[in-house]
Amino acid sequence: MPGGVNSPVRAFGAVGGVPPFIRRGRGPRIEDEDGNTYIDYVLSWGPLILGHAPEVVTAALAEAAAEGTSFGAPTRWEALLAEELCDAVPGLEMVRLVNSGTEAAMSALRPARAYTGPSRIVKFAGRYHRHAASLLGEAGAR
Repeated sequence: MPGGVNSPVRAFGAVGGVPPFIRRGRGPRIEDEDGNTYIDYVLSWGPLILGHAPEVVTAALAEAAAEGTSFGAPTRWEALLAEELCDAVPGLEMVRLVNSGTEAAMSALRPARAYTGPSRIVKFAGRYHRHAASLLGEAGAR
């Protein structure tokens, strides 16, 4: 893996040192492959607001996985989620569910460029804007 990681944001370039390889997590704590434990203030860069492996989440995942893991076709759960999002957010008429932040950014750029017409987009120096050619610049690691 380049730099020992799968994403430039994980490379520890900004703080120096070698990133720990994580073995497991429970609640707010993570444990590396050497058995050292840490309080995880990063929580996977945002999505783990309930901490690592909360019982309510792992139980729901096990139940859903028992029905199948990936279909490549729409499911009733996707339709229900899209409907709930549209009901919860005023003015939201349609939802596109995607697999990653990169897909979300690219899906947002297409209609924005179609509507506004410019050939340029604004990006912030030193920030991560997803992993797509038109969004790549400097991701914090060199």
